[in-house]
Amino acid sequence: MRAGWGTVRQTPIVVLTAVLAVSCDGSTGPSSFEPGPLGTVTIPRGEPVRIRSLLSMTGAPSLGIASRRGVELAVRDVRAVRGRNVDLGDPLDSMCSPGGGRAGAGEIVADPRIVGVVGTSCSHAAVAASPVISAAGYVMIAPSTTSPQLTSDLAGNPNPDHHPGYFRLASNDLYQARAVADFAYGELGLRRIATLHDGDPYTTALVAAFGDAFEATGGAVPVAAGIRKGQIDMSSALAQFVLAGVDGIFFPLFPFEGSFFAAQARTFEDLDGVTLISGAALLVSEFLAEPQSEGIFFAGPESDYGGNTNEVTGRSADAVIAAYGAAYGEQPTTPYWALAYDATTFLLYAIGAVAVEEGGRLYIDRAALRARIGASGIEGLIGTISCDAFGDCGTGRQLIYHHTDSSVTDVERLPVVYRFSP
Repeated sequence: MRAGWGTVRQTPIVVLTAVLAVSCDGSTGPSSFEPGPLGTVTIPRGEPVRIRSLLSMTGAPSLGIASRRGVELAVRDVRAVRGRNVDLGDPLDSMCSPGGGRAGAGEIVADPRIVGVVGTSCSHAAVAASPVISAAGYVMIAPSTTSPQLTSDLAGNPNPDHHPGYFRLASNDLYQARAVADFAYGELGLRRIATLHDGDPYTTALVAAFGDAFEATGGAVPVAAGIRKGQIDMSSALAQFVLAGVDGIFFPLFPFEGSFFAAQARTFEDLDGVTLISGAALLVSEFLAEPQSEGIFFAGPESDYGGNTNEVTGRSADAVIAAYGAAYGEQPTTPYWALAYDATTFLLYAIGAVAVEEGGRLYIDRAALRARIGASGIEGLIGTISCDAFGDCGTGRQLIYHHTDSSVTDVERLPVVYRFSP
């Protein structure tokens, strides 16, 4: 595949090269394999290990396509698990929506041969997909879903949409909220910041968490406005911000709504000089190329992975990014490609670690796989990956980028003005 591919279905990737021993102690397993409480995947002799991706190929394609490519590169680099080829199959489209997430998850769990899933791209889709995946006993590792609703409050309490078997490498947005609040108050000197959400779990939870964090620093959030998905007229929210006398606006929207908002905010009377701050959903090449993106601060994951090496594949971030450019003819549109690469290798590592071979068959206990992912970790391109009891496996580190030139659309080239580490 090359840059510009857009079909949701494609030829399944089946890796046919030699084995990279993800986890293999040479044992042949017990004389009789007993299935666990969540069931077991049985792989006959000569059959591949099947995993799937459930990412936003439409809806938020800048996130989903780059992440799918990260998954593909990881499968190629891992090569095989316990001597078995890896079948990635067709990309399933979560569409960054509840309907897409639910439908994709339903298709996955209808196939008992599938071991695990890399996905979703968006929290909105994950809220619908996670309970389906969990109830069927499967595991899912997400590269870019960040809503606290999906895991916990980081204080030991699960949130309503947490389900066993759901893991993510993207950091909980409670970290991003603190990073933005600390930067806005301490570095920019802002004191009155309005917020804007579009009603989905990602934007709603993030602006709420930011409000709490900013007020804890001594700042005020005089207006917390909302818009609808698909809304293009932002005048009502902008008028509220003018009346409130804000000196900053935090709007972690997606590209469609975010583009309209940024353009209208730039020309709205009495908002000249107000600082605009957004989140990782807008930190994508398609928005960075638009003139209204200039001057905005963005909070998001690290993109300067440098010489970090994924211990499962032995590949450095520099080597994988070079392979990405060679394979697809362009640079990634989002930093989340690296989290997708690491999520895939983490999943395949865990599968290899729990697999039991007996009589030419490979048995993968679903409960054991969940436990292994939750209890172990790896060194990835993004750094140390280790999961807590609620599936948060990310580093928590956040960067604040300042975008000043719309001719620069590669996130790795944006100036970093603030670094946050919990």
